[in-house]
Amino acid sequence: MLLEVSDLHAAYGPMRVLHGISFGLPQGSVTALLGANGAGKTTTLRALCAMVKSHGAIRFDGQRIDRMATEDIVRLGIAHVPDGRGTFTHLTTEENLRLGSYVRKDKTGVTGDMERVYGYFPLLKERAHQQAGTLSGGEQQMLALARALMLRPRLLLLDEPSFGLAPLMVREFFRILGQINRSEGVSVLLVEQNAAIALELADQAFVIETGRIVLGGRADEIKCSAAVRTSYLGC
Repeated sequence: MLLEVSDLHAAYGPMRVLHGISFGLPQGSVTALLGANGAGKTTTLRALCAMVKSHGAIRFDGQRIDRMATEDIVRLGIAHVPDGRGTFTHLTTEENLRLGSYVRKDKTGVTGDMERVYGYFPLLKERAHQQAGTLSGGEQQMLALARALMLRPRLLLLDEPSFGLAPLMVREFFRILGQINRSEGVSVLLVEQNAAIALELADQAFVIETGRIVLGGRADEIKCSAAVRTSYLGC
């Protein structure tokens, strides 16, 4: 397993959000984390990055990371694309991308990687010198993913990437995400309200309710679950 989470608890002050969740991500997999608003999906991603108070065991490639600082976790190759995209709106598209490589030591490879991510997102190359705040919502979401790729991550944590996007843009985003997973072997943990498209891409999925995982398995099995079809697929 690339990522192993055991008995993870998390809280915001006195409010407990996660109540002992456990799951694992195989190397090179896409894993979907499904659940209603407030279930604890975003908190799970934040706990993995030491962005919220938590306790429990988190292992990345066999190494305990639950006591590490966020920056040290990033250096290991874990990139977090937050809900809301985290775009630096006053900077250009290219400047946003360069910020994605700030922890890397191989600065000579950054220019080459810029071209690599532009290969996935040619529209961003056209907008390279445009202020990022003037990009459309879909373009900013692609910029957020491209910026994360500048880290050369082994694991991508994506929080609601389809939120606010038109259906055609959602399809294109997930097509590119699948291409990145297949061609570069980047593992993905995906928090997504659009369960149908998430389960199309994912190898496995977990359903979280009120801070507890209540269902997990192969994505095709989860898709066939009566509870999932009724609650998340609308059928």
